[in-house]
Amino acid sequence: MDISDAVAEAILFTRSDAIVAADRDGRIRFWNPGAERLFGYSHNEAMSRSLDVIIPERLRKRHWDGYRRVMESGKSRYGQGDVLSVPAIRKDGATISVEFTIVPLQNNGQMIGMAAIMRDVTRRFDEMRALKRKLAELEKPQPRGSARSRLPMPSLTKQRGRPAIGEFRREARAREQHPRHSRGQPEGVPKPAD
Repeated sequence: MDISDAVAEAILFTRSDAIVAADRDGRIRFWNPGAERLFGYSHNEAMSRSLDVIIPERLRKRHWDGYRRVMESGKSRYGQGDVLSVPAIRKDGATISVEFTIVPLQNNGQMIGMAAIMRDVTRRFDEMRALKRKLAELEKPQPRGSARSRLPMPSLTKQRGRPAIGEFRREARAREQHPRHSRGQPEGVPKPAD
């Protein structure tokens, strides 16, 4: 076996990323160990089934409209390397968040299917959603004189305006441990005028 074959085999049979390929009709034709780990279906359970087994019902029409359009035209509105984020369903019914890239599969210029390389990003998605909720809560105007308007708040930005999410998390944890410092005006933001 040469190095190219060894690399291909190592990548295709990894457990870290799910690799799924489907034919023109959306029937699963390749399901690697990463897909087994991510979605909970064994290779034998997944093979020849519709991609519907991992697509939430509310998203199926949109998915199939796009899939059929790509199969007919050979073109996708997503460029090579675009990372897409969608919810997916596991065998146990749990909804997870996945990021993936798609790879058109062609034979002599004709579309024969699609492959996707997927990764579970549920934890990161949940953390970002919680952070957005906290930020929305902090942005709500507070009555002057309320406990929240008098206490210092964490700095939410770093140099050059980059979000300091890690710093925000550290400061949020510190505020939870020391409740008397849990709310107030963000640093560097002037207090509202009377």
